[in-house]
Amino acid sequence: MSTDHSRPPAALVMFPGLTDQVIAPTARARLELAVDLVAPTAFASPGDLTGSVCSTVAVLITGWGCPRLDGPVLDALPALRMVAHAAGTVRPIVSEALWDRGVVVTSAAAANAVPVAEFTFAAIVMILKDVFAVRDRHRTVRGREPVVDHTRMGTLGRTIGIVGASMIGRLVIERLRTLDVDVVVADPYLDDEEAAELGVRRVGLDDLLAVSDVVSLHAPLLDDTRHMIGAGELARMRDGAWLLNTARGGLVDTDALTAEVVSGRLRTFVDTPDPEPLPVDSPLYDLEGAVLTPHIAGSLGTEVSRMGDLAVTEVERFVAGQPPRHPVVRADMDRIA
Repeated sequence: MSTDHSRPPAALVMFPGLTDQVIAPTARARLELAVDLVAPTAFASPGDLTGSVCSTVAVLITGWGCPRLDGPVLDALPALRMVAHAAGTVRPIVSEALWDRGVVVTSAAAANAVPVAEFTFAAIVMILKDVFAVRDRHRTVRGREPVVDHTRMGTLGRTIGIVGASMIGRLVIERLRTLDVDVVVADPYLDDEEAAELGVRRVGLDDLLAVSDVVSLHAPLLDDTRHMIGAGELARMRDGAWLLNTARGGLVDTDALTAEVVSGRLRTFVDTPDPEPLPVDSPLYDLEGAVLTPHIAGSLGTEVSRMGDLAVTEVERFVAGQPPRHPVVRADMDRIA
């Protein structure tokens, strides 16, 4: 631990043992040049910072496991000026007290968006090649050619519906440009000019559901988006279409979706179910028309350090008096994930 107070005192707050995975050695070296870490390892809670050490901390580098930074916590951190969150959403940690005190908040959501977009793009290609059903049939017949309906396979000429031109949604759109597909987007904040720049058609949600072969969800979970895909919306989808959810499970009425997949009319790929995990007796575990993964689209393994690198960059910019590249402000909370 350094005692050079020409650099602002800083602390790491996240799950114990997570620090080395999030802050890779090169990023750690950069961080220690920018700030004076009051401890070499992460605190499990800001409340673990005590006495004079706590009162001097100006920068927190937070991650998964950091508790909510509310009034009582902030009272113990009177010198706090910045929170650099080395994870995606800041919703679990921010509070009105944090905004009221004018603390600069940044998020590594842009870094976490990359693997989600990669996963989503890969899933769309696999879906349109009917890979999952073919895999099951191939396993069943063992050593013989499985019976496959080739007329249902392929990406050429398909329509992909993107619900939410969010950070992740835009990265998915960017990757879809490598395919010969038609991309339609439903987002109340997207205008025609932006849609043209993205190379997509802006449509209403009802129209998107009616024309898409794959509907991919990339909207935030807010009060007015909960169950935005319910029985009525699912009924508008074309027979045989797929609903792909790598966003938040609460966007979808799971009972309504289950009924449609049980009937065989729709198919689904769900990485983020609601509830999470699904009950053991959910039919979705065993249906041919359902693919379930246990919330693995976001940063895992080698991808986690990308978020730490972004957070360290934000700290460096803050210390140098430069504006953040990925700030989060109070007004954003009405529309971000």
